[in-house]
Amino acid sequence: MKIGLLIYGNLDTVSGGFLYDRLLVQHLESQGDRVEVVSLPWPAYGRGLLDNFSAALRQRLQGLPCEVLLQDELIHPSFFRLNRWLRRHLQGPIIAIVHHLRASEAHAPWRQRLYRWVEKQYLQAVDGFVCVSKATRADVERLVGHGRPLVVANPGGDRLPGSISREQIMARTLAPGPLEIIFIGNLIPRKELHTLLTTLAILPREGWRLTVAGSLTMDDTYADAIRRQLEETGLTNQVDLLGTLESAELAALLARSHVLAVPSSFEGFGIVYLEGMSFGLPALASTAGGAKEIIGHGENGFLVTPGDNTALARHLGDLMADRGLLLQMSMAAQASFARHPTWEDSLGMVHRFLHDLKS
Repeated sequence: MKIGLLIYGNLDTVSGGFLYDRLLVQHLESQGDRVEVVSLPWPAYGRGLLDNFSAALRQRLQGLPCEVLLQDELIHPSFFRLNRWLRRHLQGPIIAIVHHLRASEAHAPWRQRLYRWVEKQYLQAVDGFVCVSKATRADVERLVGHGRPLVVANPGGDRLPGSISREQIMARTLAPGPLEIIFIGNLIPRKELHTLLTTLAILPREGWRLTVAGSLTMDDTYADAIRRQLEETGLTNQVDLLGTLESAELAALLARSHVLAVPSSFEGFGIVYLEGMSFGLPALASTAGGAKEIIGHGENGFLVTPGDNTALARHLGDLMADRGLLLQMSMAAQASFARHPTWEDSLGMVHRFLHDLKS
């Protein structure tokens, strides 16, 4: 089957959403489908809205040879109106891959109203959905209702090389030394690294170390603010900003860490939580979004309200003070990962969903 995929930017961009799209393309091609990726310049939001009236963009898309057109929902500003034209010039359905909705994030009230309206127009103009979590499905259906073809296909957690045994988890957990905390995420405000640093600043300095893995250049203003926060709080020597890591480097880092803390204000799913659990790391995450589908509070991690420093400090303090609790939650985290579908399982669901649409 001929499949098109519309995205902003580069498919190799380091983020959970682009990882999902990239692995989906690889899986579809491994099953014999032909996938043509159409990459559009990543515009500012307002400029993206103007794309809906672009004759040049219409000309580029008019002859797109595909039986199904996938769109990463991130492109919705450019297609909330244009899709109505595009559907008349395609032979097959338009399916949105929805990681999470912009309207589900926290914004100023006027922005929230604008984002919600534009996103609703976009979702109404497609024929079906691939959602990465039940939470994302619920957000979509709250905007446009039920009845359109939809599949929930969670990301897998088995991308990274290597593994760790229960004996190794026990040895790592019970060894003397500070609590090794890892934050995995690009330095953007939504990931809430600033909240984590504010929390760690009130905990005993000798009890923890933090390693940050993720792009330092995606939002230069925010990255500079993080560096200033480290200097002003005196945490520079306790926090390592490593930048983007290759898969093998990231796996090695996870294998020697104790806990994954990414208290994002919102996550559609949170692939990093699951990848951390594959190495026996309890996860600290937000109650907002899909992380609660992976994390059982107090079992294999903790869920905190976005921005709740008090709760975050309490949970990190408990893990610092009680290695028995850390060990119990580490074993539970690895067991949770083992029960979760693999990438092959989940992407196979998407493949069958797309082919069923054409049968």
